[in-house]
Formats: sequence, C-alpha cells, structure tokens
Amino acid sequence: MGQIWQILDRTSAGRIFSPEDIVLSLLLAFVLGQVLAWVYYFTHSGLSYSRTFVQSLILITVVVAMVMAVIGNNIITAFGLMGALAIIRFRNIIKDTRDVAFIFCSLVIGMATGSQRYGIAIVGTVILSLIVLYLHLTGFGTHQPHNGFLTFRLPGQIEPGHPILDVLKHFCTRFTLISVQNGGFEGPAEYSYQLMIRNAAKNEQMLADLEKIQGIENITLTMQEQLLEV
Repeated sequence: MGQIWQILDRTSAGRIFSPEDIVLSLLLAFVLGQVLAWVYYFTHSGLSYSRTFVQSLILITVVVAMVMAVIGNNIITAFGLMGALAIIRFRNIIKDTRDVAFIFCSLVIGMATGSQRYGIAIVGTVILSLIVLYLHLTGFGTHQPHNGFLTFRLPGQIEPGHPILDVLKHFCTRFTLISVQNGGFEGPAEYSYQLMIRNAAKNEQMLADLEKIQGIENITLTMQEQLLEV
C-alpha cells in the first residue's frame, strides 16, 4: 500500500514537470472533475440546476491543475498569477452554499492533480463523493415542521369542537392557524393553516371530509414539495 501511494504521490522539491507529467495531471483532473460533476448532477435537487455550472466544475478542475503546473516551484510566477487573477471580476451570484462547496472541491482537486499529488486527489475525490451521496440518500439535515398549507373560506369563527378541527386532528399530527382574513361584515373569512399530515396518500379523503362541512368553500391544499424554490 505504501509503494502504491509513493507512485501516486510524485511531488518532490525542485522537481521539473515533464510534458508527460503535465498531460497526466490534466487528464486526471479531467476525469476527477467529471466524477465530481456527475455526483453533483445525481444529488442535485430543486429548480436551480444549471448545465453551465456542471460543466464549469470540470473546467475549473482542469484549469487549476494547469495553473499549478505553470507555477511549479517558482514563487515569482505564483505572485504573477495572483496579480493577474485579481484583475478578473466574477459577477455571477451563487445562491446555494452547496454549489460553493462543490466549487471549492473542484479547486482543491485541481490543486492536488496539478501538483502531482495524485493519491490525495483520487482518495479525496472518492471520499468527498461518498460523503455527498450519503447526505443525499439519507436526507441528512431535512427539517419539515410542517409539510402542508391549507386555505379555505368559512363564514363565522372556528370555535373549539368545530367539525373542521375534528377533521384536521384525524388526518394531521399537528396544525397551526397562521392567519385569518375577515371578508367583511357578512362575507366569509379566509383561514390559513400549516399542517403536518400523517399520510399524504389520504389527502383526497381529508379534502372530501372538509367539503362535507357546511359553509366551507375555496379549499386549497399545497404540499411542501410542490412549492417553488426561490
């Protein structure tokens, strides 16, 4: 195992990169960048998917590997590249912090391959990919205190023991009244509830039971997974 690691980790002080070393670094950066991009593609959720961002993960990895090959062990070149990059202004706004994490991963992988630390690059990519897959498959960090939003119109007030409360107690583990908009002196009021529904498969039955209540109208139920991501 130690011999394999020594073969993969080819860095040494004052080492000059040969053309073969540079080609190998760029090809490995391309492969590992694709692995990272595929993991991002497979685990992405929401509506903010961008094809150009996925492609950028691969390009960033290769470009950073090329930068590391250009720098080598020359500190003057490193400062020159830092000054050149400081001129470039990136105006794209990244809304998702998870995307920032993937960009940082691609930067580190590119640095590892460009400096010929192939062992770190490969092992790091595999471990990072496994971590992302674990977080995705287990739904780690998911918090849903409410999973439904119910609105309806009803004349008068909902007092304790009202049939609507009985229906909600039967189908929901908990529910919270968040707003009541009065429709005027004689008009029905509009009620809004946040719900934690026990079984989403019984939503139609719950709505059917609500429709049987006298005076209720304009019933709307929106589940959390149907809400648009801003």
